[in-house]
Amino acid sequence: MDRSDAAEAIIRKLRLNTRLDHDDLQAIQSLPISVKELEAGEPVAREGSRSSSSCLCIEGFAIRSKTTPAGQRQILSVHIPGDFPDLHSLYLHVVDHDLVALTDCTMGFISHAAIRDLVRARPNIAEVLWRETLVDAAIFREWIVNVGQRSSSSRMAHFILEMFYRLYAIGKTNGKTFKLPMTQRQLGDLLAISPVHVNRVLNDLRKRRLIEMRRGIITIYDEPSLQKLAGFDSLYLHQHHSAA
Repeated sequence: MDRSDAAEAIIRKLRLNTRLDHDDLQAIQSLPISVKELEAGEPVAREGSRSSSSCLCIEGFAIRSKTTPAGQRQILSVHIPGDFPDLHSLYLHVVDHDLVALTDCTMGFISHAAIRDLVRARPNIAEVLWRETLVDAAIFREWIVNVGQRSSSSRMAHFILEMFYRLYAIGKTNGKTFKLPMTQRQLGDLLAISPVHVNRVLNDLRKRRLIEMRRGIITIYDEPSLQKLAGFDSLYLHQHHSAA
């Protein structure tokens, strides 16, 4: 995969909700993007580090997390192709969390200097990137509610539906089936429940014929019932396309 593939990943994601004119597209395609392959578990950025570039997830999954002094990890977000997991590093120069490849990943790195030049020259692109950070914040708010106020079964249902809608928007689903390559321990770190409890919840959802999860592949059998259990409203994703 080369720089042009990385540029196309950016364009495909930004075009979901915004019209980009010919000059905008050319400016994005001209970005100096350094493409790097990462193995699962390899860090992209560590808490306390300083960065001179922002990264784009081209292929694969990545996660943001924080770890307490006692060694307890909270996964804060899951990133999919087209996401800019650390666009904020353009202005917040010290990283305040870990960003790690969840699976084998292809990442594109763009220098902060190049991004600054781009947004100054192309105000429309600046608005689009700002919108991306606002949607990121909206997802954070929903995750706080999910962990703080929903039951464990509702948390799991809500997360599954969110990932389905996000992956559907970029063409990464097959009907109601999609890839979610997370272990039960990782799901526990995300939902703030134990791996044993994760197993219990997944078995319950399977017995109720709502979903099936097998080897990192999820199939949704009864989306309306899953939405009711989760109290799911996709408004916070601010997508113009429906996954229905």
